[in-house]
Amino acid sequence: CFALYAATNAVTRAYRPLLERIGLTYPQYLVMLVLWQDGGRAVHEIASRLSLPPHAVSPMLDRLEAAGFLVRNRRSPDRRVVHVALTDAGAALETAASAAQHDVVCRTELDRGALDGLREQLHDLVDRMEDPTRPARPARNRPRHRAAPPPTSAAVPPIVATTTTQGAGT
Repeated sequence: CFALYAATNAVTRAYRPLLERIGLTYPQYLVMLVLWQDGGRAVHEIASRLSLPPHAVSPMLDRLEAAGFLVRNRRSPDRRVVHVALTDAGAALETAASAAQHDVVCRTELDRGALDGLREQLHDLVDRMEDPTRPARPARNRPRHRAAPPPTSAAVPPIVATTTTQGAGT
């Protein structure tokens, strides 16, 4: 888990200065990626693509809308559903964001096949982790680092009570 966490942080750090130049944070960039790839979408669909609850996406949409990159509207028949669409400025931002993505991909020094394989493995990992009906299976290969076994009663030092005989009333 640590390697995945560290890799995620490293990628985010690599994107940060590149995205700052075009006025985006990394989470905002992810929202924009969904819109560039899928076109206009309902808020709940964007949230689903990002594996986030809809209320977590709303503040990002607020800032992106204030920056002029997208607009939100309600369409009939269900006025509860909020749709998000790119503005011309938001669509134009895709070229600069694509250059940032290219820079980060180059920094990985992975070829296309390795990147595609890694992406597929990560998507599979997400699917496995988010499927509550899927039974856990033992790993096929031994892990690089094994967790320490739980302590046995013999390995646990006894708890020593520290009471004093001197106290109130003596």
